[in-house]
Amino acid sequence: MTTVPRRFEILLVAEFTEDHEGPPASENALRSALVEATGDTGSSGYPRYAGNGVEADIDPETRTVEALLIDGEELDYGLSVRVVPAPPA
Repeated sequence: MTTVPRRFEILLVAEFTEDHEGPPASENALRSALVEATGDTGSSGYPRYAGNGVEADIDPETRTVEALLIDGEELDYGLSVRVVPAPPA
């Protein structure tokens, strides 16, 4: 049985560049948000996470963002998000 993580950190970054290996660091992101599971399932069918002005449906196995709102708006063209494990509490 797979357990769904309760928290993730979502990093808003400029389009991925080949110069960087691995996920970006929080301090290099344009914006970061710690999101927690709401207990709801989003319209995508994946668990809904929310916090700090960000709402996201995230596939917890692949860390793929299936739906995203930032301050109630869709993501601007040229930006992307990365999902990383939440820092320890």
